[in-house]
Amino acid sequence: MFEKVVPVNRERHAQKKIREINGFSFASQFHIAYVTMHEFARASAVYPIVFLEDKAQDEFRPVALLGLDASENLFVGEGGKWEASYVPAIIRRYPFALASTDQEGQFTICIDEASELVSDTEGAALFDDKGQPTQVIENVKRYLSELQQMDALTREFAKFLAQNNMLTPLNMRVRENDRVKNIAGCYVINEERLNNLSDDRFLELRAKRYLPAIYAQLISLAQIERLMTLKDKRNAAAPASAN
Repeated sequence: MFEKVVPVNRERHAQKKIREINGFSFASQFHIAYVTMHEFARASAVYPIVFLEDKAQDEFRPVALLGLDASENLFVGEGGKWEASYVPAIIRRYPFALASTDQEGQFTICIDEASELVSDTEGAALFDDKGQPTQVIENVKRYLSELQQMDALTREFAKFLAQNNMLTPLNMRVRENDRVKNIAGCYVINEERLNNLSDDRFLELRAKRYLPAIYAQLISLAQIERLMTLKDKRNAAAPASAN
């Protein structure tokens, strides 16, 4: 998603402005979007939610599937319109992100300088004439701080699932026009293992308030059919567009 992420700096970005998001064309090639567990309830009504393994960080990360192929977002239509009821927070916060610093628990605001939303002439300024952060920076700081807290809880959630062997590979064959496509490389919660948990472990899930997210993830897998339908419609429209 991010191409050229650098920390926001008053010297480097003194003249930079941020265009208002009037469309989501910038996300047209995002086939996945990271979601926090707090988003599962709303996201599961639209997208399949799966876990991807980050071997470098030795952890699993939950994502919403936005397409069946790399670089394809089936929810961005003509004019950059997002054709779904919920937009993942990571996309709504674009082109900003948080990055950890050398000090534990400390983060810095970063920006994707390659984003078309970053401009020298149009939009809201990041810094005023005195070099002080504008309300844009303050709003981003507050928003990203809230997301960071949710992200920390989500990491603990995914860690708990992995440690208790509750994740299993997703191997699903879906129809795409006249061919069959394998969806692999993703992990989902194993419902059988969930049902076989001891009473103490299940009560621990409830105490940690993980149950709503778990059931939302399981229910979300039915949305794979939505992706197939959207893919078929896009393929059917492609020849017409070419003509």
